Amino acid sequence: MRYGYGYFEEDKLGKVADTGLWRRIVSYSVPYWKRLASAILLSFVVIGASLALPYMVRLGIDQYIINTDLEISQRIGGLSMLAGTFIGVIICGFLANFVQVIILEWSGQTIMHEMRQQLFGHVLGLDLSFFNNNPSGKLVTRLTNDIQNMHEMFTSVIVTLFNDFMKLAAILVILFWMNWRLALILSFLVPLITGNTLWFSRLARDAFRAIRTRLARINAFLQESLSGISVLQIFMRQEDTFKRFTELSKIYLQQNLYQIRIFSIFMPAIDLFSSIATASIIWYGGGQIIQEQMSLGELAAFLAYMRLFFQPIRDLSQKYSIVQSAMASAERIFQLLDTSPASPPVRMLSGQPEMKGEVSFHHVYFAYDTEQVLSDLSFHVSPGKTLAIVGATGSGKSTIVNLLERFYEPDSGQIRIDGQDITSLNSQWLRERLGLVMQDVFIVPASIRKNILLDKELGEDELQAIIEKAQLAGVIEQLPEGLETRIGEGGAEFSSGQKQLLAFARVLARNPRILILDEATSSVDSATEILIDRAIASTLADRTGIVIAHRLSTIRRADHILVMDRGGIVEQGNHESLMAQDGIYRHLLKLQVNHADMKNSFVAKEPGMAGG
Repeated sequence: MRYGYGYFEEDKLGKVADTGLWRRIVSYSVPYWKRLASAILLSFVVIGASLALPYMVRLGIDQYIINTDLEISQRIGGLSMLAGTFIGVIICGFLANFVQVIILEWSGQTIMHEMRQQLFGHVLGLDLSFFNNNPSGKLVTRLTNDIQNMHEMFTSVIVTLFNDFMKLAAILVILFWMNWRLALILSFLVPLITGNTLWFSRLARDAFRAIRTRLARINAFLQESLSGISVLQIFMRQEDTFKRFTELSKIYLQQNLYQIRIFSIFMPAIDLFSSIATASIIWYGGGQIIQEQMSLGELAAFLAYMRLFFQPIRDLSQKYSIVQSAMASAERIFQLLDTSPASPPVRMLSGQPEMKGEVSFHHVYFAYDTEQVLSDLSFHVSPGKTLAIVGATGSGKSTIVNLLERFYEPDSGQIRIDGQDITSLNSQWLRERLGLVMQDVFIVPASIRKNILLDKELGEDELQAIIEKAQLAGVIEQLPEGLETRIGEGGAEFSSGQKQLLAFARVLARNPRILILDEATSSVDSATEILIDRAIASTLADRTGIVIAHRLSTIRRADHILVMDRGGIVEQGNHESLMAQDGIYRHLLKLQVNHADMKNSFVAKEPGMAGG
């Protein structure tokens, strides 16, 4: 599977079946069904308490306030008892609601923790091609903003929606029981309310999806801009970058204002329906009281129930906005979870024989999307031997490394290690036995010790031996805290050469059978290159080596050299035989020598640099 540009663009999402999304969302709640069930049971207490209050108001008015048949003391005593009961019901509802919120928040936070862990673990297992085609800012949005939206879904919607629907159904039953004629007046407004809600849902879904899309683009732009801030400042692109950010922010603002306009129509419409219902009930109910066909307490209770009826509708509109936002986030979260690696996982085999280090490519073809990079590539490296690969930029050298590490899969042909197709090998087992040193070294913001070991357990003597072999001892001795010196994010305190030496120590700590050097000395000074050459010599000893470099001095010791051009091998042999051919290899070497002579001449003439 290849991921083309825009594969993960949110604005290209089609309509997703809500039932399917709901099924997957609810599945995360299943392990916590007991707690959620207790929250639902508490809902009956909360609903019962809220519905009991208007009925108690009716009793107070009809039996104690306007009932002149009772003595004054009886009326005052009855009102006092009713008021005490009223307060007790409110307290019971409050306590039930408090416990319910605690349960929902705990469940929601736990579910979000597990979902975030699952999503991040899945992302870590995706192929390099996926990350090359999807900005990290968008992926960060999935793991932060979208997950938070799902938290709102679990804590504010799943159970509280049940509360609201149950309350609406109970209120309608009570109203028809009290006075079916007045209840019919309210029922006539239900189709209008339903139509208004459906209209709102269609517009709100698209609005929230657009908001999440624009937010993801802002996050991606911020991540790219801040990570490359030095380049922006060097080339004085601050103004252009600020203008671009302003454009993205303006579009994001417009989308939010559009969503607000939708709410500005929906919420007043609900209030309008509520006002119409209130006016109609007062008009009709007042006439019934005048005709002595209805009591004042009944009308007061009816109005209270009607207000309770529209309260969950207002809440539903707000919760519906949460649902729409969460559903838009769920689309992207589940889309990411459904993105499978290009390379199907291979089960780790027990008793796998130790790798010898034989590497062979057999008629390998590969293209990035439509750009053909490798064409009918075949070569062989015997165990313990060193293969060097040279060629101009874009000739396919680094692609060989990507294929060997299974960052990508070949379009056709086979790559074998010890005679086995690497597609039949477990990727973790394979990468544990492949050591890769690249030009850009990833530095963990931690101590030098942790940067070398990367959580691998080694004895102090073994670690010191590795540091010596990697030529890193001199660097560490100059640091105030030695191995425990903390390196900042990106390793800004280290030069490019020192980072390379650190990378060699990191590889040696894993003791790989095959060592791959990808442009490992292309950006270091001559003095550091000498140290790196020594590190290369010690790390290549008794290992199979594949060396890719612009500097030909680092590959002269190779047993075999491949010269590549446009995805194919144009020359091969050892250093002496290739020099005798007077071909591309010799031409590249001459360019290197001439460049070195010009550099040395410049350094010698520059004041204050002669001894540097």
